[in-house]
Amino acid sequence: MGKRVAVVVGGSVAGLACAHAVAEAGWEVVVVEKAAVPAGGNGTGAGLGLDAQSMEVLARWIPGWGLDAATLPLAVDLNRATDSEAKAARTLTRDEGFNFRAAHWGDLHRRLHEALPAAVTVLWGHQFLSFEAPDGDGDGDDEHGVVATARVLRTGETVEIAGDLLVAADGCTSSIRRRFLPDFNLRYSGYSAWRGVFDFTGKESCTTMSGIRKAYPELGNCLYFDLAYKTHAVLYELPNNRLNWIWYINGAEPVLTGSSVTMKVSDAMVEEMREEAKRVWGPELARLMRETVEPFVNVIYDAGEPTPRLSWAGGRVALVGDAAHATTPHGLRSTNMSVVDARVLGCCLARYCREPCARSRARALAEYEAARLPVVAAQVLHARRLGRLKQGLVVGSHGEVFDARTATEEEVSQLRQSSMPYFSGAPIVE
Repeated sequence: MGKRVAVVVGGSVAGLACAHAVAEAGWEVVVVEKAAVPAGGNGTGAGLGLDAQSMEVLARWIPGWGLDAATLPLAVDLNRATDSEAKAARTLTRDEGFNFRAAHWGDLHRRLHEALPAAVTVLWGHQFLSFEAPDGDGDGDDEHGVVATARVLRTGETVEIAGDLLVAADGCTSSIRRRFLPDFNLRYSGYSAWRGVFDFTGKESCTTMSGIRKAYPELGNCLYFDLAYKTHAVLYELPNNRLNWIWYINGAEPVLTGSSVTMKVSDAMVEEMREEAKRVWGPELARLMRETVEPFVNVIYDAGEPTPRLSWAGGRVALVGDAAHATTPHGLRSTNMSVVDARVLGCCLARYCREPCARSRARALAEYEAARLPVVAAQVLHARRLGRLKQGLVVGSHGEVFDARTATEEEVSQLRQSSMPYFSGAPIVE
């Protein structure tokens, strides 16, 4: 029996994590990615929070991962109420057992790419078009797999990539998921997010940084959530002299073009955001937002209902990452779910490596689905609730609305990240 081949569609963090995990299970992997080159460690990008389980998994794949060099601690989860008129903040809830680490998306992507094993080939500049997978229940011994078709963007030619398994890591607007679940639609959350990364290299003593350090004295160790009336902002420090901020704003669903949930912004939109920041936030955060180069907008979606399936076509197709469980950012789940998806998928494939390919695929993907569906469904729904609480939107069937100005101690406790299901780690199928 020749070596089995997995075709991974999508070369973002989820796709590269899958490449590591599936290669670790003894498979060859071909990653199909539209971007012409891998991401660098810098650039606009975005910050992300990694939990202890993800850090442990990543250490398997990235030699010398180096916690201190690659990440900063987020040991404290701190929610504060902001009075927009008085420009003052008070603590709502503080959790000193958070135990996350802050990383930059581009840096994590670069490290995953550089550490890819020899069994992985990445086809950069290849736009996935379609695939074919013979029907079947996966109980037989036939070796039919999948054939993916992609366009080489540099030349315009069309190529076919054959494999035994197709892994869809093509994001929340996944075309592969749409083929099997045409009625499964993303749900607009009711708000969008302005995002930015402020690089303060050489500006450590500038007025902006002096003010921010005074207003947010635990940066470098703390995840700050500032809640104003029907809005909230997030602030934390990243390695290499960067601050990551996010500001969620309620509103009607914007009109998007293409498959990206990142919206193009004009200079007028940026200026309007900066003026509104002066009204809502303290002068230190407003100044930081004003001085951030190229802020951008993400329109926030999640799965309208948790995905009912993670595999199809007799064990020939698997969903991972945002393709499997689009989620709002609250609870810092997206990357963490993607990393654990990859690890569990790899473990499941490894368990059945001695069986004929068709049978092993079906059993492995059934086990993967059984392990991950309960976890990701619970986390998607909890992240949705957490976002609605912090945005002052209706939560529950009785029209409840959270207001930081009047919230009780019991209501405030719901803001803690540690209330997330499986916060201490999800089951891994070894």
